[in-house]
Amino acid sequence: ITEGQIDLDGEMLCGPGKELATQGADRVVVFQNGALFPWKTLAENVAYGPIVQGIMNKAEARDKAEALLAEAGLGGVADKYPGEVSSGMARRAEIVRALINDPKVLLLDEPYRAMDALTKSIMHESLLEVYDRTKVTIFFITHDLEEAIFLGDRVVVMTTRPARTKKIVDVKIDRPRDYRLLSSEEFRILVQETKEAVHEEAVKAFEAGERELA
Repeated sequence: ITEGQIDLDGEMLCGPGKELATQGADRVVVFQNGALFPWKTLAENVAYGPIVQGIMNKAEARDKAEALLAEAGLGGVADKYPGEVSSGMARRAEIVRALINDPKVLLLDEPYRAMDALTKSIMHESLLEVYDRTKVTIFFITHDLEEAIFLGDRVVVMTTRPARTKKIVDVKIDRPRDYRLLSSEEFRILVQETKEAVHEEAVKAFEAGERELA
C-alpha cells in the first residue's frame, strides 16, 4: 500500500510503517480463473485449507467439507473432480472452499466474468443465499453494473487511472433478493445512476487512449 491504511475489525492490516499486510485465513480470495486442484475431488479441495492450517484433522475437515457442499447444492458431486462438473458447480465449490475457513472478508474478483447469462443468473442467486446464511462480508469486483446493484449493499465506482473513488451508490433494497428485483423500478433507477457515473469515466478513459477502466 502506498497511501492510507486498511483496517479489519479495528486492527490495521497495512498502512504507515506496514506496507504489506500479513496473510490470514480470515481474508480469502476467489479469483477470475478457476483455482481448484484438478487432481483432488471437490470435497478434498474444500477440506484442504483447514488440514494445511492444522485447524482440523482429515476426518473433521472432510465431514465439514461435505456438509458445506451439501448446503451449496453440491452434495451429489462432492466426490467428483473439477473437470467432471460444470463451470458453475466448480465456481460454487471454490466459494465453499473459501467459506470453510470462516473468513471475515471474502474477496471475489470478477468470478462470473466468463459465464453465460443463464449460469451467471444461477450463480448470483447462489451467492445471495450464501450471504443470507453466513452474513460474511463480501468485497465483489465487477464491470457488470446490474450484477453490482443486484448483489451489493454499496457500489463503489472507481475513476480512471490513477484509480480513486468517484461515487458510492447505496443500494437500500431489502433482502432476501431474487431475480424479480431486476425488473423493478427502484433497481432500474439505481442502475441508471451508476451507469451515469461509469459513463463519465469511460469517456475520460477513451479520450486518454485507455482501453478499459482501472
